[in-house]
Amino acid sequence: MSTPAASVTEAADRAAPRSRRGRPGYDRAQVLEIAVRLFNEQGYDATSVSALAAELGLSKAALYHHFTSKEQILEIALNDALDGLESVLDTALAGEQPTATRLRAVIEGAVRVLTDRLPQVTLLLRVHGNSEVERAALERRRVFDQRVAQLVAGAQREGELRDDIRPAVATRLMFGMINSIIEWYRPGHTSLTPDELVEDVTRVVFDGLRAH
Repeated sequence: MSTPAASVTEAADRAAPRSRRGRPGYDRAQVLEIAVRLFNEQGYDATSVSALAAELGLSKAALYHHFTSKEQILEIALNDALDGLESVLDTALAGEQPTATRLRAVIEGAVRVLTDRLPQVTLLLRVHGNSEVERAALERRRVFDQRVAQLVAGAQREGELRDDIRPAVATRLMFGMINSIIEWYRPGHTSLTPDELVEDVTRVVFDGLRAH
């Protein structure tokens, strides 16, 4: 499977005009990383620009040197998570392997995106649609789920997966399990490696869905 879309650091740099890079103290990617952590700890709506500036030890003017608004930070972080997931799905759909094999690649890739971009995916899974940026992210998630459900339905028609579970329900159950990883997986604080996590999640999914 090809490497998912660029990291959050690269995403931030691409979105930044050259004149806005290199502010003394923090670069744009560092501000983004700290902001996402704060959004996850306190909630996006509850985190004011003043609180973010105080956490960084910057003035509001210095913060606005890097980003035009708090919402722009949110948008970049959400897009980074979604770009990774969509890249995994697009790569799988472009393949010519059996449908179940492509579905497996999506599951494996989604877990890897989550472990590689845990703060951004955590933020994505906690948005409520309170702004245009959040609603756009939720719509992209909805379309992603629909496309995965189509893969599940295809694998069922081909006799590779059990067909007594509705594709939309199977998709929700799969990603309910995957998404729950944000609540307990902490890189550096567990002996479980990302590769082991991918293997375990994939085994649980396909042992439960495999046609007998």
